[in-house]
Amino acid sequence: MSGFLALVVRDLQLVWRRPGDVAVVLAFFVVATTLFPLGIGPETNLLARIAAGVLWCAALFASLLSLERLFAADYEDGTLDLLLLAPWPLELAALAKCLSHWIVTGLPLAALAPVLGVAFGHTGTTLLGLSATLLIGTPTLSLIGGLAAALTLGARRGGALLALLALPLCVPTLIFGTTAIELLATGDDFAAPLLVLAALALVALATTPWAMAAALRQAGE
Repeated sequence: MSGFLALVVRDLQLVWRRPGDVAVVLAFFVVATTLFPLGIGPETNLLARIAAGVLWCAALFASLLSLERLFAADYEDGTLDLLLLAPWPLELAALAKCLSHWIVTGLPLAALAPVLGVAFGHTGTTLLGLSATLLIGTPTLSLIGGLAAALTLGARRGGALLALLALPLCVPTLIFGTTAIELLATGDDFAAPLLVLAALALVALATTPWAMAAALRQAGE
């Protein structure tokens, strides 16, 4: 676990030295979300209906922006070779990379979502529910995106391939995330889709690190 924590701290320090990378992700999320109220106009009912889908789609695309470099920098400077030779499992190293990605993208997106939800006419508990769904669902996006980044490591046009691999796998998280918000907005019970979101996160946590480690070993050979 000491190696796991050291990798997380290292990645966070690297991000701190390049704050522009996080700023681009958050700026994309804000701009992509605010374009819809500006384009549609003050149609409160329509904005409230599309809010969940717009915010979740924007969060999904924003999280994919920084995933291309998740393992690429380590692959280019030789750090990946050191990770392959390290005494701790490579699965933990891959999980540490995904955790650091979620800390610098998923958490800020979940914090920004309620602020942006006001532009769509949502208030009170709906805004809190929106933040809760993103907190539960964005780890799945980071884990699936990390798997796609590992599979496309060293490939030409890796960004396009990453999106093609990750987006279909993220569809269930997107569906249940938006469903939970829609049920909450109408006053219905939203516990079921929220529990499914948590189950998807646990399944991704239990499976993707092993697949990422296998892909990284293949890339390091």
